[in-house]
Amino acid sequence: MFSPLAIAPTSAAGGLEVEWWSMIPFVILLLCIAILPLIHATEHRWEQNSTKLTVALVLGLPVAVWFWFAGEQVTVLHSLWEYVQFVLLLGALFVISGGIFLTGDLQATPRVNAAFLGIGAVLASFIGTTGAAMLLVRPLLNTNKERRHKVHTIVFLIFIVANTGGLLTPLGDPPLFLGFLRGVPFTWTFNLIAEWLFVNVLLLLTYYALDTRLHRSEPASNLLADAVQRTPLGLKGGIHFLFLAMVVAAVAVVPSLDLHAIEEGTATFAQSVPWRELVFLLAGALSYFLGDKVARFVSNEFSWTPILEVAALFIGIFLAMMPALKFLSQIAPKLPLNELTFFYFTGGLSAFLDNAPTYVTFFEMARQLPGDPRVADVPEAYLVSISLGAVFMGAMTYIGNGPNFMTKAVADSRGVAMPSFGGYLGWSGKYLLPVMIAMSFIFIAPQLWLKGIGVALAVGLLARSVLILRQPPVPAADEDEPEYDAARV
Repeated sequence: MFSPLAIAPTSAAGGLEVEWWSMIPFVILLLCIAILPLIHATEHRWEQNSTKLTVALVLGLPVAVWFWFAGEQVTVLHSLWEYVQFVLLLGALFVISGGIFLTGDLQATPRVNAAFLGIGAVLASFIGTTGAAMLLVRPLLNTNKERRHKVHTIVFLIFIVANTGGLLTPLGDPPLFLGFLRGVPFTWTFNLIAEWLFVNVLLLLTYYALDTRLHRSEPASNLLADAVQRTPLGLKGGIHFLFLAMVVAAVAVVPSLDLHAIEEGTATFAQSVPWRELVFLLAGALSYFLGDKVARFVSNEFSWTPILEVAALFIGIFLAMMPALKFLSQIAPKLPLNELTFFYFTGGLSAFLDNAPTYVTFFEMARQLPGDPRVADVPEAYLVSISLGAVFMGAMTYIGNGPNFMTKAVADSRGVAMPSFGGYLGWSGKYLLPVMIAMSFIFIAPQLWLKGIGVALAVGLLARSVLILRQPPVPAADEDEPEYDAARV
């Protein structure tokens, strides 16, 4: 998710004390997202964004009212402003990417699809995970339009392009940007290139094996149509890369309004204006009104439905998760913290909460701990763990990082039957989590025996990819089962 203000976490120590039960509205909202689309009586009603907004407000507004009258007005205002920033950033990138159309039709082979994801992994660190995901999801869907099997490709797009690819610069993912604002050198994250390579290469190899097997399972008519309809690549809407650069530059160098100065009554005019968000709006408006309408509305089949779905659900998420972040800040000092637990605590919570304030919570906590060498006054070993956990583990759920749900919504709008919330957890648990465990044991754990287990697990994951490659095509009878890919492949 996106939280670009250089602020202390909204769950900072002090103020209102909350109990575990205060997280019930947030848990109920997650259960609604996971279960309501699966129940026959509610599945069609849930497809309506008005229903999502109603549920989100019913669960989120009472929490906001409680916090407001309990003296946590600053927490509520910060959460609402972070939501506005989140929606404006995603909205700008959604509109801009909707004007870029990759013409032509490549043959949707495993090699071509894996190349898309590999390029996206590199782009994610320099134009952000949201920008890269929104830039590539439509071309990837267009390339695979003759393929019957597309779910696995979009799931791995979320894994790689929308999350794990964004590790190498502060522009890649919002938690790293907040670290940069707190004194982490811009180039420090390049030190994590070994972890970036390990995770992304393993995921790409796994994807290639899966796509190869599923490509063999395609009906012959689909493969023939895919082969016959090949045309050279071209580009429509190249001007939109200028608007994309405006958004990236705004994230990197343009200030937002300073809520702290406003609260203290010391804000200047410049500190009272949301310059960054105005650039987002300007870039989106220029893209929408100046871009090629045929490329946007005909070729890309642009619709406002995906961004409205994200906006409807995340207002509830941002409000209902305030007690969860507050509770985290209360119990965090009691947690057994070391290199490995920093990774799993940060990563596990980043999968279900906003990964930016989760990162900041553990970042500020690590500043109080001894250890050398230090980066931005944080022991470097802990900073590595916190950074890896926040960026990588945001891929574990649809709500772990902003572009996850956006990518799902775009695929849904194009007729791809994406997994439910629980179905996606099945994918991430099967294919992403083992890679995370292997990476953490090899690169983070100080114990040699854990490093040995990590190496053995990595070898096992490579062996699994080889076995998948050697498996026969998916039986035709299994192809009609909902989410058969996760269960059968």
